[in-house]
Parts: sequence; structure tokens; C-alpha cells
Amino acid sequence: MDIMETIKEQIESNSIILYMKGSPNQPQCGFSARTVQSLMSCGERFAFVDILSNPEIRANLPIYANWPTFPQLWVAGELVGGCDIVCEMFEKGELQTLIKEAAAAE
Repeated sequence: MDIMETIKEQIESNSIILYMKGSPNQPQCGFSARTVQSLMSCGERFAFVDILSNPEIRANLPIYANWPTFPQLWVAGELVGGCDIVCEMFEKGELQTLIKEAAAAE
């Protein structure tokens, strides 16, 4: 399967997916750590992809998403954004609503 098809399938088959450096238990950068913290505080399960151990995804996701940086949070097939956007949404209470709605729709 083509890498772009793999990315598309990951996003379509997971209502909440985070492309990050490392794993939720062991983030490998501060931006991924902050994003995971906000996401975990929402209390719902989410999928993740460690881009450090998936260099093809790391190279091609910015092209697919038209978003140059990591982490990238995708909810219900839509790119939410990176660390700053996710943390800001969490502080405003918007992330919790978005995540709960996506989890309920599964």
C-alpha cells in the first residue's frame, strides 16, 4: 500500500489519532508531551503513531496534511492542529467537547 493511502486509512479508521514524536507514555519532545497531556486530560482513548519509528510517515504526513510540523492531532478525519492549537483549545474547554463528541460517535 502506498504511504499516502496508509496515512489516509489511519486517519479514517481512528476517530482520534495523534501523530507525535515518541509515545504517550514516553514523548520524545516537549511539544508532543504537552499535546499528549491535554489529550489525556480529556479522558478518552486515542490512537497514536510514533513518527520517529515511522520515517516514511514522518516524511509524507506534512505533504498529506499541508501542515509542516509535529505533533498533529486529527479528530473525525480533520486536522485539528499542533501543540499550540491543541493546548489553547484545551484551556478554553473546546478540546474536551471535540474529543468527547468524536469518542461518542465511534
